[in-house]
Amino acid sequence: MSGWLSTAWYEVCRCHIMAGLTLGFSLRFEGGRNIPAEGPALLIANHESFLDPIAVGLTTTRQLRYLARKTLFTTPLFGGFLRSVGCVPVDQEGVAKDGLKAVLDLLSQGRAVLVFPEGERTTTGQMNPLKPGIQLLIKRTQAPIVPVGIAGAFDAFPRSRKFPRFSPLFMPAGRGTMAVSVGPPLDARHYLELPRDKLLIELQEAIQAMKDRAERLRRKGERPA
Repeated sequence: MSGWLSTAWYEVCRCHIMAGLTLGFSLRFEGGRNIPAEGPALLIANHESFLDPIAVGLTTTRQLRYLARKTLFTTPLFGGFLRSVGCVPVDQEGVAKDGLKAVLDLLSQGRAVLVFPEGERTTTGQMNPLKPGIQLLIKRTQAPIVPVGIAGAFDAFPRSRKFPRFSPLFMPAGRGTMAVSVGPPLDARHYLELPRDKLLIELQEAIQAMKDRAERLRRKGERPA
């Protein structure tokens, strides 16, 4: 697609998905303005569900880029759709070797890229330790680092369920309510000289702080089991 057509298509998809997640999961979000309006930006978020990239993308009018497993692109129609909304096929999500190169290429083009440093979706709802690959990525780019916290996506659609658990906006809040909180950008230069273990701890704490904010932002209710 040409530039303007791609942007228009992305906005159409964004509006429809916004309506779907707001009505279906009572989605709330904050802090989208913390994402730089232009230039490279590295968004790092916790990973709870397949819904995560969609939910984070709704926080900003800027078109984000995402990594997705190549296996999702095997169907021409669905694969074409994923490419049309900014997904890039890689062998493995996160910041493995293939993903690292893809993210660096996108950042060099001035794109805003969302990655999940845990490398895979949580199986417990709690954050997994961050993979070491995020250190290599940060040390090779000077892009601002934007911490993002996602809450409720694990309850709404964990990897153990075949179908999502809805919490419609027009009904009492259930377990499937969702929220996203985007924090202020972090200066990548701060992390350049840090030992790997300290860097991973500080980044995990930054993401966890945003996750905690998102948890407080979620629509509250009885949330039956």
